[in-house]
Amino acid sequence: MGKRTETGVVVVGTGFSGLGMAIQLRTEGRDDFVVLEKADEVGGTWRDNTYPGCACDIQSHMYSYSFEQNPEWSRSFSPQPEIFDYLRDVATKWDLYPFIRFGREMTGARWDADENRWYVSTARGEEFVARYLVCGVGALHIPQIPELRGAERFRGRTFHSAQWDHDYDLRGKKVAVIGTGASAVQFVPEIAKDVDRLTLFQRTPPWIMPKPDRTMPDWAKRVFARVPGAQRAYRDLLYWMLEFRAIGFNGNPRIMKLAQKIAKRNIDKHVSDPELRAKLTPDYVLGCKRVLISNDYYPAMNRDNVEVVTDGVAEVTEHGIVDAAGTEHEVDAIIYGTGFHVTDAFDDLDIIGAQGQNLGKQWAEEGMQTHLGITVTGYPNLFFLLGPNTGLGHNSVVFMIEQQIRYIAEAMRYVESHGAEAIDVRADAQADFNAEIQRKLAGGIWTRGGCMSWYLDSQGVNRTIWPGFTWRYWLRTRKLDPRDFRLYARSRTRRKAAAGA
Repeated sequence: MGKRTETGVVVVGTGFSGLGMAIQLRTEGRDDFVVLEKADEVGGTWRDNTYPGCACDIQSHMYSYSFEQNPEWSRSFSPQPEIFDYLRDVATKWDLYPFIRFGREMTGARWDADENRWYVSTARGEEFVARYLVCGVGALHIPQIPELRGAERFRGRTFHSAQWDHDYDLRGKKVAVIGTGASAVQFVPEIAKDVDRLTLFQRTPPWIMPKPDRTMPDWAKRVFARVPGAQRAYRDLLYWMLEFRAIGFNGNPRIMKLAQKIAKRNIDKHVSDPELRAKLTPDYVLGCKRVLISNDYYPAMNRDNVEVVTDGVAEVTEHGIVDAAGTEHEVDAIIYGTGFHVTDAFDDLDIIGAQGQNLGKQWAEEGMQTHLGITVTGYPNLFFLLGPNTGLGHNSVVFMIEQQIRYIAEAMRYVESHGAEAIDVRADAQADFNAEIQRKLAGGIWTRGGCMSWYLDSQGVNRTIWPGFTWRYWLRTRKLDPRDFRLYARSRTRRKAAAGA
């Protein structure tokens, strides 16, 4: 048995979610918490993804904390190093580093119903005992690597975009890229300039809109830094511009058709070869899959050293890839741009609830279900950040995170102000929420758009997206409804301990 640490709250992860929760706890005047982080630095996905061209696809003035606005963003859509620096600066400003335990990967958690405490275990064999457990692990942290026949035989270099091998020089190499998702659309144009040949294996083409990116002028930075309210006004403008897109995603076909015309013109403008244009044009409605933005992806497809293969991968050989048409493509390296485990990200998470049930197995069998994406019935004092059905396709998830951290803090205050030990969402409240969500999703573009995407689980159910406006989520979470919850009184173990003190 390793070292045991008792604390009030265990927060897992140091991305936007985990750091936001830690800041909220500090704002509440709490210092009885620890943050577990598997890596050696904060940052989450913005620490891990260092591939060439990595940047945010939501404007940085919106994709940041409302309480920590940054007037110094260099561009509308800032590159990964700036976002990483921003998160480290925030952690330093709020003095969070003393609360973070680096190199501690959570391997499981068990609720002790007698003590009303979570026992959280780590890969180091340590144990953290806490009243509350907040999971801010995010969905985009477990790379999805396809099982390809013969992959183990390949003698060249292989890596995933989220585990970029910066020691391997791609210049002059023959490179295969598998996948055309958000990461590939960013790194492919960057590496295409340097490689001898790039073979892009595309299963389904993405819809790509022009990227309204620009350098932030110095005068704007000065105004944001010196004029009270200026940056907040700009942020509010961005919020409502992005929020408008939810109308199309949630069943207004006229808006999606208009946006699709813009995306189609984007292809026609940059790709003149009719055969290549046909390969790059999706056959599903825009918005069904994640809509991407780029100004350099289509021009990169025109390069003489780039080939788009749509026949699929049949097998990997010692020195290349054989496509489904039987053509072998000789390559020196294979880069997976195949995204992440999302709807199955929690399958192996060993979280044991009040009745001994395993959350990972439960969600694998029944589908991921929560109340408001935050609480799960049967798992007292367990909270998720950016949990099921609170992801977005149209606006900044940092907005959602801020609503959730405030809601969780209120739940903790509610427990303690009532002299209770724990809070558990009622099964009927959770069921009602999920029925409502799935009813709304049924009319959305993700369900009716004619595609399969990572938004859907193995049963074809959307467990990822929040259907509708984010201001409606703000309304739903701005105040905890006591009718949705049960409180647990102090346990016999705790009462005895208090009496003997």
